[in-house]
Amino acid sequence: MAATCVIGLQWGDEAKGKLVDLLAPRHDIVVRYQGGANAGHTVVSGSEVYKLHHIPSGILSGSIANVIAPGVVIEPSMLIREIEGLEARGIEPRKNLLISERAHIVMPWHFIEDKATNRAVVAGESIGTTNRGIGPCYRDKIGRTHAFRIADLMSDNLKAKVTDTVAAKLDVLRHIADPADLETLNADKIYDQCRVWAKSIGSLSIDSTNYLLDELDAGKSLLMEGAQGSLLDIDHGTYPFVTSSNASGVGVSAGSGVPARWINRVIGVTKAYSTRVGGGPFPTELSDETGQKIRDIGREYGTTTGRPRRCGWFDAVAVRYTARLSGVHYLSLMMMDVLSHFDSIQVCVAYDLRGQRITRFPCLAEDLRDCVPIYETMPGWNTDVSGVRKLEDFPLNARKYIERIEELISVPVGVLSVGPDREQTIFLI
Repeated sequence: MAATCVIGLQWGDEAKGKLVDLLAPRHDIVVRYQGGANAGHTVVSGSEVYKLHHIPSGILSGSIANVIAPGVVIEPSMLIREIEGLEARGIEPRKNLLISERAHIVMPWHFIEDKATNRAVVAGESIGTTNRGIGPCYRDKIGRTHAFRIADLMSDNLKAKVTDTVAAKLDVLRHIADPADLETLNADKIYDQCRVWAKSIGSLSIDSTNYLLDELDAGKSLLMEGAQGSLLDIDHGTYPFVTSSNASGVGVSAGSGVPARWINRVIGVTKAYSTRVGGGPFPTELSDETGQKIRDIGREYGTTTGRPRRCGWFDAVAVRYTARLSGVHYLSLMMMDVLSHFDSIQVCVAYDLRGQRITRFPCLAEDLRDCVPIYETMPGWNTDVSGVRKLEDFPLNARKYIERIEELISVPVGVLSVGPDREQTIFLI
């Protein structure tokens, strides 16, 4: 067997969690390979709604192993709360959750660094941090000297490492941080907190790299779950308005330790329209009643932050770029039901950049900010599709919309979603 990847193709919030939950029973292991608590995945099962941040979306399938891989940065207290929250609802995550000993930890000073450094803005806009210490944690990971991993929680050297790091952080942070925040950086208390973390989740830690490779050698199948979206990729997204990890398909192998030779199917998840949270350029954004209508119908508010999402029409230029970047075999077109309430629908097929028509996604944020979308207008279907269960049962104009997106992206649609529930998903693959 091999691996299937589920990758977001926009700025996140594409409903990847729902798709992973549905695909999980077809696989032996679900792997979350990047991001941190800044990611929010919502899974709806009947009348139950589960909001996950660290834990892979396959956790509701009790017979399937769920692995948090080395590319994820973990906020231990939040992970423990997430585990306990599932346990309170009758789920037993400790039976099938595994955590890489190589995964890095968001430490208390990372929150202070995030707060202190997020005062800076780019071109008058925040870069969109959730103030959860994710960026500073990744920064320490690259810097190596002051990084902490799950394995460190069980190390005999833990206390000395905490003491030395707190002293080093205080030397830097006293120049930029709120003095009241610095008072919380007590080495003894942080060490005690680490021991609590070790007691709670230490038994779940494994050498996930060898575990996954051994399972692949044994013929097991993996489902790789991405967080955020490809347009937030640190190297290939709308920099600097991006996340701190490789959120596109290029990050799968680095974050999980699974070589590309094992990946045989990539499903790119995209909404039937576009959304974005936080600052940064967004060519098809609708700052009018149409944008608000999409937001209201689609309940477009962040799983993690609760912030209202910016909404706009489908951007085929952006999605074609990310589909190619991630090597997508099939599209999963979500939230088709939201577009059931419009007389006409716009699709961005190109940009006008200072008088020049372009179909390539720009590198510079200032260029993307100056891009004016060139739209193609399609007739709406004004018919409720939430009960549709077969492709042929969609209204004609809805099928034409699906076909046009396939043409523009040059990738076939393999999954369609018409609502939040599991049964409101049509598989064509």
